[in-house]
Amino acid sequence: MRITVAPGRRLFVDVEGCGLAVDGPRMREKPTLLLVHGGPGFDHSGFKPLFSPLADLVQIVYFDQRGHGRSDACPLAEVTLDVLADDIARLCDALGVENPIVLGHSFGGFVVQRYLARHPGHPRAAVLSSTSHDDGLERQLARFERLGGPEAREAAHALWTQPDPSSWERYRRSCMPLYVNPAMRDSEAAARASFDQDILFHWISGERRGMQLLPGLSCVRCPVMVMAGERDPVCPMEDAREIAEAIPAPWGRHVLLSGAGHSTWRDRPAAAMAALRAFIADVMEAADDEEGAADAG
Repeated sequence: MRITVAPGRRLFVDVEGCGLAVDGPRMREKPTLLLVHGGPGFDHSGFKPLFSPLADLVQIVYFDQRGHGRSDACPLAEVTLDVLADDIARLCDALGVENPIVLGHSFGGFVVQRYLARHPGHPRAAVLSSTSHDDGLERQLARFERLGGPEAREAAHALWTQPDPSSWERYRRSCMPLYVNPAMRDSEAAARASFDQDILFHWISGERRGMQLLPGLSCVRCPVMVMAGERDPVCPMEDAREIAEAIPAPWGRHVLLSGAGHSTWRDRPAAAMAALRAFIADVMEAADDEEGAADAG
């Protein structure tokens, strides 16, 4: 389905799992997990089917960000962190979702960091998955070279400094295979995905340069789990640590998965999902405790 979030702007939305679950003599409300995909230029398909097992615990909302995938096309000038961050709040308003748990992966993590800064009272909790806080090119290049040699470093440098179809094709061949542990690679994932290279080139040439998200994290007022893969080349594990350190106490939690690349739930699915389940359970337990204290008062 497509949900209107602004005049002439509809987002493609897919929902998995019920919001109210039968629990003996009562109907138990499950939290909503809103998944914000990476890119820019890709769609939500990378979350499927890997997140489906969480539907017993949460109601999952998948969506394609503005201008992406099956959502309405829009001018590239609208594909900014501010607009996409505000779309999270607008989408929740349109769906009637209150206090979501919002997970942002990679570029989606950039968006969610900006969302946390602009709407600190909106989420119940957040997960920042395999993401960064600035353009961090030198750190990325060093990691690509360590995993893929000089060719991978040169291909990464070409794309991030001169984005065009040629540098993208070189990056796709030399660098993207390094995102995932080879033993866990899904050969059909790329075929399932929708991709718009113009969005990617626009982002790299524009807002990515000079991006600084750490200052906005001082606004965080909810639990945030920062999850990273030890061998992630494009959003290195050091970035995750710095993000977690920038989140005010007691809200930040840092989870590093050894042997995992850019998609922790592909490389270490059992460990990644266990971490997500534990985090969501802790968030819900804290919410129940607060509700109980309020009733007692």
